Amino acid sequence: MSAIEETKREVGLPKAQSAPRATPFVTRALNLLSSVRFGVTLLVLLVVACMIGMLIMQQNVDGFDKYYADLTPAQKFLYGKLGFFDIYHVWYFNVLLLVLSLNIVLASIDRFPTAWTYIRRKKLDPSERWLRGQEQSADVRLSEAGRERAVERVRGALGGAGRFRTTVTEKAGKTYVFGERGAWNRLGAYAVHVALLTIFFGGFLTAQFGRVGNMPLEPGASAAEMSERIVERDQVSLATYQLPFTVECTDIQQKLIRKEGPITADNTLDWLTRIRIKDAERGTETEALVHMNKPFDYRGYRFFQASFIADGKARQATVRVTPVGGGAGWDVTLPRDGAAELLDGTRVELKDFAANFRVGSNSEMAEASDYQNPAATLAVTRPGGRPARAIAFTPEMVERAPFAKQPVEGYTFRLVDFEKVPRAHILSVQQDPGATVVYVGFALLGLTLSGVFFFSHQRVWAVVEEREPGEFQVTLGGNTNRNKLSFGDRFRRVVEGLGGEAFEVKKS
Repeated sequence: MSAIEETKREVGLPKAQSAPRATPFVTRALNLLSSVRFGVTLLVLLVVACMIGMLIMQQNVDGFDKYYADLTPAQKFLYGKLGFFDIYHVWYFNVLLLVLSLNIVLASIDRFPTAWTYIRRKKLDPSERWLRGQEQSADVRLSEAGRERAVERVRGALGGAGRFRTTVTEKAGKTYVFGERGAWNRLGAYAVHVALLTIFFGGFLTAQFGRVGNMPLEPGASAAEMSERIVERDQVSLATYQLPFTVECTDIQQKLIRKEGPITADNTLDWLTRIRIKDAERGTETEALVHMNKPFDYRGYRFFQASFIADGKARQATVRVTPVGGGAGWDVTLPRDGAAELLDGTRVELKDFAANFRVGSNSEMAEASDYQNPAATLAVTRPGGRPARAIAFTPEMVERAPFAKQPVEGYTFRLVDFEKVPRAHILSVQQDPGATVVYVGFALLGLTLSGVFFFSHQRVWAVVEEREPGEFQVTLGGNTNRNKLSFGDRFRRVVEGLGGEAFEVKKS
């Protein structure tokens, strides 16, 4: 075989192709974590988990024990194993939040350089061919006595009709005018990401470090702790948490729809609890009013109206006092646990009140929300004497029962009016370290979404070239990242603002 034939054979031999190198695992993992599709999938899973939390009663909600008892054994087993009864604290919910947050951060890092290019590295000298290929383009002939006059005319049209900020560049005998507005819109998506991360962080703080407990309060009583109801499926326990301050109840009030009706929830317009917060650490006392739909915040704790103890009492009672020796009677209004002094110095104090006073039973004061037989228990004290007990009944009771007419310390007492109120209000105390963070996140989310969807990054370029002395050709082109119809109208106004002869206009 000749050397030439050997050479031909060697030339004709196909080259061995090397096998493609496998992508490293770390790179593939980062590509997945920064994928938008992966992030959308995580977001859908998170929404599904939240829907489960809405459809299946959570174990920290009042009435869960009854809900749990009505479930079938299979439902109890399955929901319990999957953590559906406390889904906002289950491990996979926190993992979803963590991985979604990581996805948002990595996707932002991966795509931010491209968006930043629009801010820092602007395209100032495009070709005419490139401009004619844009969403909006036009060619206009201008007649001006010089290049500077023609350029100023273009700048005036962009700045006036279009409200663009302009930049002028000279290159290769051509003048480029670049107009831009809303460049910050390119970064709007990253502001939305920051808002979402802020909301997630606030929710995490609430879920991990938040506390919700109850605090029963009645006038004159104080409390420095709250009791949290811990439910683990069908097991219920109470946990007590000390507060860094003391809450004293100064007054409670209940506004009824029908004054003659019971003190039930369906007959109530509002519950009002007046409290005094004594903070020994700060050396301050704070007066506050807590009522329905108007909580009170103090040092990271929020006080809500939660419930009440429906034992009928009176916020104040009006008693008619009549001397036994004769003379006209008069009305005395006594506040709850308050007192009044008569003309002769006798002190009358409202010690207790019963909505349904029972006679002849072991307990004279029976709990009731319906005021069937109201009566006020008084302490009557003569000057220098000892307190004597008196019961003030309604006039209807006095007519039926002779013992209700019995005088005490020279006076008879009749209950003529009273303001209904329960024995105590129950406040819900919520320690929510993430509440402020979540509020800031949602406010930021609303602002950033408005900025992203209601504004756009609009750009227009113009190339000014002198064709003949006093005759200039202006080639314009522009694009936007959203709201293309509005941009088209703005571009048309710019072309019309030039006032020249538009001999070719393209509208996408």
